[in-house]
Parts: sequence; C-alpha cells; structure tokens
Amino acid sequence: MLADVTAEAGRVAGIAAGAAGVRIQELTRHSDLTAACRLFDDIWRPDPASPPMTTELMRALTKAGNYVAGAYDGELMVGASVGFFGPPSEQTLHSHITGVVRRGVGFALKLHQRAWALSRDAAEVAWTFDPLVRRNAYFNMVKLAARPAEYLPDFYGGMNDAINRDGDTDRLLVRWELRSPEVAAACAGQLSPASARAELARGAVTALSVAANGRPSPGEGQAGATLLVAVPADIERLRMSDPAGAAAWRVAVRDALGPAMAAGARVAGFDQAGWYVVRTQEDTG
Repeated sequence: MLADVTAEAGRVAGIAAGAAGVRIQELTRHSDLTAACRLFDDIWRPDPASPPMTTELMRALTKAGNYVAGAYDGELMVGASVGFFGPPSEQTLHSHITGVVRRGVGFALKLHQRAWALSRDAAEVAWTFDPLVRRNAYFNMVKLAARPAEYLPDFYGGMNDAINRDGDTDRLLVRWELRSPEVAAACAGQLSPASARAELARGAVTALSVAANGRPSPGEGQAGATLLVAVPADIERLRMSDPAGAAAWRVAVRDALGPAMAAGARVAGFDQAGWYVVRTQEDTG
C-alpha cells in the first residue's frame, strides 16, 4: 500500500514539474547550493548579517540526509527548498524554507518534497507560514490540503527583511499528512476550497472582518460552532503603505486565532476571498 502511495506521489510530482516547465533535483554541489542561497537572498532581501540560509548549513544538511532541492528552467534556478527531519518517532520532515520566482514552481517543489519524504518513510511534512499572507494560506490549505495545528506568536522574533519588515513574526504551524486521501486528492488537482458565504448561510459567526478603510474590524465574537476570520488582501503591500494598519492586522488575527486554537478549535479551511474557517469545540458534526 505504501509503495503504491509513494509511486503515485512520484507520478503526480512529475506531472506538476512538467506543467511548471521545470526540472527538480536534489542539490549537493557547492555551486548549486550557492545559487540557492542567492535565490533566497533575492526573494527575502535580508539584513546581510542574518541571511535566511547559508551554503555551509545546506551542505551539512545534505550530508546528514535531509532535503535540499532546486527547480531549474534549463540551467536557471527558479526555486529551491530546504527541510530537515524531526525526531525519529514522529516520522516528520520540517520544511524550513521554500522560495520561487514564478508561478507553478512552488507546487511542483512541494510535490517533489512529498514524494521524496514518502520514499524515506516519512508520514508528514510540517512548516510554518505567516497567517496574514492570503495567497500562502490558500496555497497551503487548499492547493496542498495541509492543516494548521498551532498558532505561534512572534515565532522567529525580529526578521529585518523586505518581506517581514520589522514587525512580529507570528506563524501558523501546518501539518501535511502525506498519505491522507485529502492530500492525495489535492496533489492530483482535486481542490476543496472553503466557502465563507456557505458557512454564513449555515450560521457561522464572523469573528473578524475587513472595515471600509482596510483595517481589521471586530465581528460578533467567538461564540459559535464555526467562526470566520478575515485577513487583508495584500499584507506585504500594506506593510509598506500603512505600517500601523499592518500591525493592527497582526494583533487582530492573533487575538482571533490564537486563543481559539489553544482552546481546541481547528482551522478547517480557507476561502480564497480571504477567510479562515474555524471549527470550535462546540462543533460536533
């Protein structure tokens, strides 16, 4: 059974790479590792004293049997990903960083990572993402069918780069159950996005919405079986145009998701229009 799942994972990974027009391979040569570091630097534009990854660290990770891969369009690297294994008993690969410079490559890299992990008997890949970034929430929860497991306030501390600026680095930890039917279906292109409109019709409570000025607007509270939590349309642009508004969104989403998840609620889906669908402990369906 596991062999069949692994073989199918490899097949759909190959299809995704072909659709993206890339070749994906593990990286071992110093020149390739250096190219991956440059790609990460070009994307994140970090403080030179605190790069997101170094050639030396990636070299050590590859030697220890961890995941370091690059996506190529011809000889040009257009994406890279780095992950490392957790405790043996957990059978988990932690995907630390993935960066791409064009659409479709991220999906191809994640499917390659899934097939690679399955071939090494891993059952799960975990990673973190900024819950304010709408496109990443949709990609992780709908395109990949990963599920948030924990809200992590200011997880990395200060990260002075072009994406995070100098605000708090709250993250959602997601777990990607590699062998689940939902994940297999998503990787094959059978998506199950949430619908905030349908949830409202079934009685969902709006815990956080977007005001007319683009700032967060507290909703009806958190007393309901299903909560809807909004995120801004483009937090990265907002960080440049309205830093105070971006900071307000950080606090508002933290207050809406953090306590609910700590109390046992689960983030069950994401609407591409910018809504997390949260099932509380009151939901027994």
